[in-house]
Amino acid sequence: MEVMNKILSESDTKNKRLEFPARSLSAIPIPDGQNSVQFVAFDMQEQQWNLKVSIRNEGRYRKPWLKGEWHDYVHQKGLKKGDKVILTMDEEDNGERIYRIRAERKHFGFWYSIDDQQ
Repeated sequence: MEVMNKILSESDTKNKRLEFPARSLSAIPIPDGQNSVQFVAFDMQEQQWNLKVSIRNEGRYRKPWLKGEWHDYVHQKGLKKGDKVILTMDEEDNGERIYRIRAERKHFGFWYSIDDQQ
């Protein structure tokens, strides 16, 4: 299941957090009474990335952010404004959720995996 498919803004690549789409929160449930949840996502080389989704405690809008090792992921993959990040989730028979993250770059009108170029 695709959790997020986002074209990165300059803020997403320069800051240590990504503005996480609110519509994607259902795929990463935050426990009641808490404002964040940590999870591991695997990239195309099976490297683990410890990520964290946080929401506001107060206010009308939840305004979720993806943090944790996000900045390290951006740096290692050489991501820049206009690149795309796709986060997927598969649920195993035992209920365990497996998250995968990949990055793509548009070249001559086609999206190519950045992971394949490393």
